[in-house]
Amino acid sequence: MDRKDKQAIWTAVHGGGAIDEHTAVSILGASHGELAEILHAAHTMTMRRFGREISLCGIANVRSGNCSENCSFCAQSSHFTGTPAPTYPLMSVEEIRDCAKKAGESPVEFFSYVTSGRALKGKSLSNVCEAVDGMRDTSFKHCASLGCLDLESLEKLKSAGVVRYHHNLESSESFFPSVCTTHTYAERIGTVRDAKKAGLEVCCGGLMGIGESPQQRVELALAIAAEEVDSIPLNFLVPIPGTPLENVKPMQPLEILLTIAMFRLVNPHAQVRMAAGRSALRSLQAFIFHAGCNALMVGDFLTVSGQGIEADLTMLKDLGFSVKKK
Repeated sequence: MDRKDKQAIWTAVHGGGAIDEHTAVSILGASHGELAEILHAAHTMTMRRFGREISLCGIANVRSGNCSENCSFCAQSSHFTGTPAPTYPLMSVEEIRDCAKKAGESPVEFFSYVTSGRALKGKSLSNVCEAVDGMRDTSFKHCASLGCLDLESLEKLKSAGVVRYHHNLESSESFFPSVCTTHTYAERIGTVRDAKKAGLEVCCGGLMGIGESPQQRVELALAIAAEEVDSIPLNFLVPIPGTPLENVKPMQPLEILLTIAMFRLVNPHAQVRMAAGRSALRSLQAFIFHAGCNALMVGDFLTVSGQGIEADLTMLKDLGFSVKKK
């Protein structure tokens, strides 16, 4: 980075604004010697906006596998064979509620009900709404990730008690055709906007390390910023056998930290949430909070295992952070 880029970063930090595209790209190309200053800037921005509270969330995969979509990274796609993902239909109302009860035993602020497939419809959607509607008095807020829903379906979720809808853009618009061809980027943007129209908070992020260029990574960060979402989950590819990306080399720890910092500096007002792929950081996992994260997905993810929640709580305590409550 040159002096102008560094000045632009600190101007954004002190002014409460966001960095521009040029500065964002320069961050991803920064040297190891520049890492400390970038992380310091991202951490300062986070502390000024959010303080030392960390938001935790958990998920339950309430319908798995047999997905009609061909997202190249996903083990649940019916287009790929030999993947390790389990396959089962939508859980019953009672089973969904049992998942929620178990989530209530941990200090999560949000708990999300996730289903495979293009979009949950009809009786299946009604069952999820029924399950949530019977759990108004929980220690956490309800979140859902049920695919490319229309406005009417999103309004039903809102009425049932869902507070936040999760729907990733996955990648930049220019790279999306390399990720998925069974639905469009415009459909994903449309779902995000309809969720906001329905009065839901929105959790919208993407997946890095799937072959995109640094410029396309920045393109995604800027696209998410334009939607003014509430939470940005950052996922880093965990190559899964049987998928087209099974042989892709995972991103390196310092590259991941610079990516997190870039997303924070482009999105000063949203939660930046570390999700899948944290294991690629190896011994540097705690540095995600210095890079700009103020939120964390805990427990297991859809098709890969996560670090145990007790280890995460210990890490947060050791770092002097507190857990955000409902």
